Amino acid sequence: MNLAQKLGFQENAKLLIIHADDAGLSHSENIATIQSLKKGFVNSYSIMVPCPWFYEMGVFAKNNPQFDNGIHLTLTCEWENYRFGPVLPVSEVPSLVDKNGHFYKKREQLRKNASAEDVKNELQAQIEKAIKFGLKPTHIDSHMYSIGASPEFFDIYRDLGKKYGLPVLINKQLMKMVGLNPELNIKEGDFLIDRTYVGELEYFKTNKLNDYYNSILENLTSGLNLILIHPAFDDNEMKGVTVNHPNFGSEWRQIDFDFFTSEQNSSKLKKNNIELVTWNDIKKMHNNISYVKPFPKS
Repeated sequence: MNLAQKLGFQENAKLLIIHADDAGLSHSENIATIQSLKKGFVNSYSIMVPCPWFYEMGVFAKNNPQFDNGIHLTLTCEWENYRFGPVLPVSEVPSLVDKNGHFYKKREQLRKNASAEDVKNELQAQIEKAIKFGLKPTHIDSHMYSIGASPEFFDIYRDLGKKYGLPVLINKQLMKMVGLNPELNIKEGDFLIDRTYVGELEYFKTNKLNDYYNSILENLTSGLNLILIHPAFDDNEMKGVTVNHPNFGSEWRQIDFDFFTSEQNSSKLKKNNIELVTWNDIKKMHNNISYVKPFPKS
């Protein structure tokens, strides 16, 4: 019996999670994410615990448990003028930060400077902060997939999933994207997303992001698929956050929002026999798998 059948679908079903990253990053990101969930066809999101707007999104998550949400584990901060750092005191995780106490901008800097102990302590602290706030996450994933900066960090990521009884986002394409060899770092028992789709800068530069997303929906294949998007508004707040960073910048995020809140685009799910599933569906299924423990009581 394959995953689709375990979830109650036909063996060759086209399963899809449409997932919004970066909730908590800003007010603009939060409101766009909320509207994408309520009015669009986004069905999952994850929250960046270290960010200044975590509280707003955390309150929404507590008040709206019907929406699938995870923890967007964060070790990097790529923005030019909008900077943030760990939830732990800098003195406790000094290898994770630059001279100003902020996360490094690039995975390469994280790989070069961060200790595994500091990575583990900070990521665990982010999960604990979310749980103590009252959240009940359905999964964990990773901002910029920075947990793939080294095999040691990736092992920590996997182990945190086991500790907290949460499925973790593991996908060969994402691993290759960050330079982590899937053949060496995927282990027996890992739960894998078959295919992950993320927009590329070239699509944005050539005004073809909409074409890319449309092509995914029109040509989706059977198995478990994941579309990663970053909905926000092209407003002054997001322009300030993403200044000089067109890759996943404010204009790009507005395109994501517009596409995945369109009724016309939503209708393509039924047209193409696509079944939306959530991380929570997967988490419930994993309750029958021995390596996943019961969810810890907050």
